[in-house]
Amino acid sequence: MDMTYYDHGTAAERWERARMFFEAKDYAAAARVLGGLVEEVPEQTGPRLLLARSYYHSAQLSRAETELRTLVELDPVEHYARLMLGRTLQRLGRSEEAASHLRIASALGGEFAEA
Repeated sequence: MDMTYYDHGTAAERWERARMFFEAKDYAAAARVLGGLVEEVPEQTGPRLLLARSYYHSAQLSRAETELRTLVELDPVEHYARLMLGRTLQRLGRSEEAASHLRIASALGGEFAEA
């Protein structure tokens, strides 16, 4: 596949293009743009989180899990990454593993289970 369109432009232009694809629910196209962007700026949370969300919504769950685990390693208190990781693991049929991430996400989000 010709990746020129997806890789064309500055990082800011590609970020905007990826967000437009995502908002239009073309998650696979958003992921194609974001893949290159994340390689260029691996330390930035925003592009990696949107890439993980794009993978999740396009049912590329193993790829979503990989990106989300990287995010949680980079920023252990990133609430939304924890939540998405838990949901991804649930969709992969790994509910027990998902539960700990969902509990952490709830705690980070200020939602505490009733005692």
